[in-house]
Amino acid sequence: MVDYETYCRIRDHLVRQQLTPAQTARALGLDTRTVAKWAEVEQFRARQPRPRPSKLDAFKGQIVRWLDAHPYSAQQIYQRLAEAGFSGGITIVKDYVHRIRPRRQPAFLKLDFEPGECAQVDWGELGTVAVGNTRRRLSFFLMVLCYSRRMYLEFTVSQEMEFFLACHENAFAAFGAVPARLMVDNLKSAVLKRLVGQAPVFNPKYLDFSRHWGFEITPCNVASGWEKGRVENGVGYVKKNFLAGQEFIDFSAVQPAAQLWVDTVADVRVHGATNRRPVDMFEEERVHLKRLNPVGFDLARVRTVSVNKQFRVALDSNTYSVPSRHVGQRLTMKAWADRVCLYAGDQLVARHVRSMQRNQDAELAEHAQQLTQQRKSAREQRLLVQFLALSPRAQAYREGLEARRVNARVHLRQILALAEMHGREAVARAMDDGLELAAFSAEYIAHILAARQRIGAEPAALQLTRSADLLELEIPEPDLSIYDRP
Repeated sequence: MVDYETYCRIRDHLVRQQLTPAQTARALGLDTRTVAKWAEVEQFRARQPRPRPSKLDAFKGQIVRWLDAHPYSAQQIYQRLAEAGFSGGITIVKDYVHRIRPRRQPAFLKLDFEPGECAQVDWGELGTVAVGNTRRRLSFFLMVLCYSRRMYLEFTVSQEMEFFLACHENAFAAFGAVPARLMVDNLKSAVLKRLVGQAPVFNPKYLDFSRHWGFEITPCNVASGWEKGRVENGVGYVKKNFLAGQEFIDFSAVQPAAQLWVDTVADVRVHGATNRRPVDMFEEERVHLKRLNPVGFDLARVRTVSVNKQFRVALDSNTYSVPSRHVGQRLTMKAWADRVCLYAGDQLVARHVRSMQRNQDAELAEHAQQLTQQRKSAREQRLLVQFLALSPRAQAYREGLEARRVNARVHLRQILALAEMHGREAVARAMDDGLELAAFSAEYIAHILAARQRIGAEPAALQLTRSADLLELEIPEPDLSIYDRP
């Protein structure tokens, strides 16, 4: 088979260089008959390969008729061919169906919005980010005003309801107003159930939120995220223009960088669809937006939690302390995006800063104070019972200690220690002496005990135990002459 390049070389040798077919064949390494054949061809035409016979040939007409009558899939066509006696595989059926019925590309209507009419909302996410000593999924909330294309961007590490609503309020505060309606996807934070042909079932919390701020909820149709194309394009724009190539050391650095990007890039660029800057168009749209509600909405997620033996409650793998008197009780937890509050009935019993890390324990010192005092009181009670058991007059001695000593409990402990060393009776007598002498101190009791040990018992009569012969001793007279010597 001669290709176009070889044909051109043959024609060059024959026409321009005026070589014979034999000379051309030797120069190009071809057969002389091949050169002679192509020498007579004035225009190159590639030889079409002869179609190979296929097991599907006998059924192609039937396949065309089926597809004209019904929107069958290739699998359905294959099943019907098998019933009709086709013995080939499904691959050639799929190839033929795709060739005679090309894939149709969906068409979309261009949606236009009036100023202040609508904003579109969506979540985006990209990888993870460090938060303290752990890593969390990096999410971002995006609200785009449909007319001006001005956007509000906020990064979070959670897509729970309290974060979803807090981002809405932050967006309204940034715009200084509220759009007439919001277009959202069918996420559970907004729509609990969406069936074709039926009215959507909205999340009650989100429905109350929309009524408070005065906007309508417009959910997209099922599997029709393209209906909110402005925010879908915005999510892609954030990923490609802002996040691409960014490496954040910690989550705390993400939001300041994002806000700077929105102010200096996103809102001041010339938009491709409007050929105007979003910040300029927003000035036209601002007057058509609704005014903010001066009263805030309770954004907290409410749940009932049990207090464990360590007087802790759990939230998102973290634990938070409550006063120890609530151990074993069930409390009401209200979790905001930035704080956690716990209530016993209507009474606030604990408030913590919400941790975005994992496996953290937040404890307030005053929550363990009551338990510490109870244990201290129990120890003191045991100490007092043991001391009063020493003597019937122990109570009087304790009152004297408390009247004259600042640290009376220390003296009580020391006197109990003396009772273990010297015995209860000895200490009881020493306390009686102390009461008589008005000596109230553990040192006085110790001195009295030591003095009694030194006095000891009175001596008895001398009794000789030696034999009587040892008493008959003869002692010689002393020689006094030595004193008369000169």
